[in-house]
Amino acid sequence: MTYNLTSLDLPKLNGRTLRLFSAALDNGALRGAMLGQLLKQGGVTNLREWEFEDAPTFFPLALEEAGAWRDVPPVDWAALQAQIAGRTNREPFAAISDYARAYRDGATTPEAVSEAVLAAIADADDDPRPLRAFRATDRADLAEQARASAERHRAGRPLSLLDGVPVAVKDEVDQTPYGTTVGTSFLGQTPAATDATIVARLRAAGALLIGKTNMHEIGINPDGFNEHYGIIRNPYSLTCHAGGSSNGSAAAVAAGFCPVAIGADGGGSIRIPAALTGMVGLKATFGRVSEHGAAPLTWTMGHLGPIGATVADVALVYACIAGPDARDPNSLHQPPVSFQQWDQTDLHGLTLGIYRPWFEHADPEIVADCDEMVKRLAEMGAVVREVEIPELDEMRVAQAVTILAEMASNMDAHAAHWPELSPSTRVNLTLGKATTAFDYLQAQRVRTRALGHFRRAFKTVDVILTPATAVTAPTVPDNCERDGWSDLSAVTELMRFAMPGNLTGLPAIAFPVGYDRRGLPIGMQAMGRAWEEHVLLRLAYAAEHVAPRRRPPVFYDILDSVTRPKAAGRQHLEPA
Repeated sequence: MTYNLTSLDLPKLNGRTLRLFSAALDNGALRGAMLGQLLKQGGVTNLREWEFEDAPTFFPLALEEAGAWRDVPPVDWAALQAQIAGRTNREPFAAISDYARAYRDGATTPEAVSEAVLAAIADADDDPRPLRAFRATDRADLAEQARASAERHRAGRPLSLLDGVPVAVKDEVDQTPYGTTVGTSFLGQTPAATDATIVARLRAAGALLIGKTNMHEIGINPDGFNEHYGIIRNPYSLTCHAGGSSNGSAAAVAAGFCPVAIGADGGGSIRIPAALTGMVGLKATFGRVSEHGAAPLTWTMGHLGPIGATVADVALVYACIAGPDARDPNSLHQPPVSFQQWDQTDLHGLTLGIYRPWFEHADPEIVADCDEMVKRLAEMGAVVREVEIPELDEMRVAQAVTILAEMASNMDAHAAHWPELSPSTRVNLTLGKATTAFDYLQAQRVRTRALGHFRRAFKTVDVILTPATAVTAPTVPDNCERDGWSDLSAVTELMRFAMPGNLTGLPAIAFPVGYDRRGLPIGMQAMGRAWEEHVLLRLAYAAEHVAPRRRPPVFYDILDSVTRPKAAGRQHLEPA
């Protein structure tokens, strides 16, 4: 079998050049000639020539696989909390259990934590290169949440282990009292009427919802640019961006503002920023987490999920937000949420699959650290086996066609605001509009084939391992604050390992395994069978016990700042 993914060498467009290119593409007289070349470069012309006999699959619902898990006992929420509550983390990142213990011991209060978080966010943005992890916070709303949580703790009746723990939410998901801008200048002009389902579940658990995180405009690119609310930079180096599009959520966790945040993933947008910021990011099986209350961007690719500093934090929030929701029909077909052996470091009985040409299609430093982690996992008892995944380039094109066509269709309702969108967003939406019904159907036929390829691979292995990204965090180009940049070669490198998870709906997790020579995080990805998120958590949990972890240069230890006031402020300074 021939491995057919290739690295692309496409022109980079920055600043004014990008704006002129976007304007030319908006010009009807020039658009036709330009689109032909762009569609060819993106592989769409090849998609039109491929011959398939397969019927299209529009929603990857994994109904057959769900049946096999119907009799599994559902997660015991109280037992899981008790299991996690006794853990002590603190170094290098404070965990949910650390906050819960501090409240229980009377060392601090949710009110003090809420003020410290707001001060830290303001400090991080008061810099020549501001972090811009958040689009909005609301001091009055946060104070009221903190007051209610503090009263529950004083009465000895916290709602859950999450009560009073700071949690951030991507600005793609409804949360009162905020509007949902989805990174634009024109959406979300009025507050959301109700919380999204996952936000409501977090609120019911007592989570301290600290604000809406910044993101790439409509989540259409995995980079840190947003011309309306600022470039989201990486706490490990403010010269680099934090990936995307859940970059604000990942940056918020990495900088210490909160131990966990909510992201959304249509093409790697949880896993990519988690990897670039050294965090853990889980994209569950399609339909496992309700999408009700998320902005309508992509019907068949979208997933909501947690980004956290530790695997236990990701597991706890996943348990809180997962499960059926009558307002999201795609969530009603799932089996019970399982946590079998999720925190076991003994990996005997687990078989890890590696498609070697795909695994090695990344920077040498990344491949080396991921190979080292594979060895460590094997030492814990896992068996490693070679697998083959055909037609990865076809999957790349199918994922791009599907998500761009769906986003273009959804954004067409806001056509009057076209001039207010940033140049790179307009370029991508124009490509989406240029795809045809035939292109979309071809992409769904590729989806059918992709599901078959992974189903065959998972007959012999439990997990498929790859790097999370092919490069570490890219540098923010100079003089691009207003107009942004377009680097499709870098986008391909960032998305190389992520896109099959969205096309197939299979669960995947990104977790840290090391750092490159510049000190930037390196992440690994594990993909699993449908509904087997517990297996991915188990693997990431084992990796966490042997992976090096260090705080980024831009970091705020919130708990230290409220229990030891002299520790307030930024804990590490960005090197000159």
